[in-house]
Amino acid sequence: MSELTTVARPYAKAAFDYAVEAKAVDSWLEMLVFAAEVSQNETMQTYLSGGVSVEQATDLFINVCGEQLDSNGQNFIKVLAENERLLVLPQVVTQFSELKAEFEKEVTVDVTSAVELSAEQQTTLSAALEKRLARKVKLNCVVDTNVVSGLVIKAGDMVIDGSVRGKLNRLASTIQS
Repeated sequence: MSELTTVARPYAKAAFDYAVEAKAVDSWLEMLVFAAEVSQNETMQTYLSGGVSVEQATDLFINVCGEQLDSNGQNFIKVLAENERLLVLPQVVTQFSELKAEFEKEVTVDVTSAVELSAEQQTTLSAALEKRLARKVKLNCVVDTNVVSGLVIKAGDMVIDGSVRGKLNRLASTIQS
């Protein structure tokens, strides 16, 4: 998996740099997502894995994508095909999405709580996290009764465990030390 990510990174960066320059980041993301879905189709994977020549696979891929790809998107697909990298399109999409989030100064925050948060609570939490992280925050709220009470907040590498369960675990660990 990490090998595919390494292979996909330069392609995603090149596509993203072009999309930013052309002021078309969202449309490029849509094109890449669609192309990635096509590349994951079992029949298409057979063709891409050596079932036909590179030229035939490229033409077939572009024909299947049709109007979903503009001329620049088609050129990108041709470059991937020439380098036999069409199968890494899902990883290219992942990398492209991460670059887009970084560019837009946006972060997805996973919030786990014992009960469902109201819209007002989500707005307050989002505002506080935006201030702390200096980014736009997109909340991904999940209910988990094992939390008991409070919240567990995860944003990238940062984890804030304000749950009762987390406090009890830390207390137990301190007592045992």
